[in-house]
Amino acid sequence: MTDLGSLRAIQFDEHGLVPAIVQDWRDGTVLMVGYMNQAALRETLQTQFVNFWSRSRNKLWQKGETSGNVLMLKRLYVDCDLDAILVKAEPIGPTCHTGNRSCIFTEISEQGVPIDQKTEEAYGGILDRLYEMTLERKQKPRQDSYVSSLLTDGLDRILKKVAEEAAEVVLAAKNDNRDDIIHEVADLVFHTVVMLGHCEVPPKEIYQELGKRFGQSGLKQKKDGGSAG
Repeated sequence: MTDLGSLRAIQFDEHGLVPAIVQDWRDGTVLMVGYMNQAALRETLQTQFVNFWSRSRNKLWQKGETSGNVLMLKRLYVDCDLDAILVKAEPIGPTCHTGNRSCIFTEISEQGVPIDQKTEEAYGGILDRLYEMTLERKQKPRQDSYVSSLLTDGLDRILKKVAEEAAEVVLAAKNDNRDDIIHEVADLVFHTVVMLGHCEVPPKEIYQELGKRFGQSGLKQKKDGGSAG
């Protein structure tokens, strides 16, 4: 059992709560924000499923206890002031009650007004943005766009560029040139994402595959009492 004394370093507020930001461990997408008290934090550590304290219902609850869309704990971090927690988790199903992957999907305009239109631009990172740009260039080509020219010329040209950039990475590594390695790997990743866009394979599916290879984990293993790698 987790010793509550070990949790007292956390700076809970006057209500005994601390905000907990939940992030998808695979691509960094912020999934939701909740609140934990000592009981929720202890339950999360003991069960390896993310738990919160519901301020509206005044009770402990496990995320997904009714929907099945649980959050499996990967790592827990605390900020420099010890008054906020970052939860790295693996979501099973959509996190938001609306059915969206994340609870955060509404952009705020330059006028400070929420835009009444769902966007996935809050998800993931720069590779996801590059993928989305590739899809946009595929649907709406631009004469001044390098990506559009690659897509227009077809898969063979894209694959040729991927192969060329892979060879450049090998040469940079063989020459042990750090700056060249960074530059050439960036070129390789860029052209690989363009290829994914041409084939309409989103980066999130690559993240999921990498997650499987990172270590054995999953809902079945949790239920079977196994440990996550």
